[in-house]
Amino acid sequence: MDQKFKVKGDYIELTKLLKVTGLCGTGGHAKMVIENRLITVDGEVEIRKGRKIRKGMIVQYANDIVKVI
Repeated sequence: MDQKFKVKGDYIELTKLLKVTGLCGTGGHAKMVIENRLITVDGEVEIRKGRKIRKGMIVQYANDIVKVI
């Protein structure tokens, strides 16, 4: 599923983005999928939970893609 997310401000932390977009139901689940190297940001595996996601970045978890605008 592809979706777009409009970031308010300069950035959103990766764990928060995963929660608000519904890719992960809880913060704990978001942290777990990041720790298990299941998230990519702009095509690179991301392991930093607090990664700042900014406009123009693409986050992917399994077959779900979020384009940050």
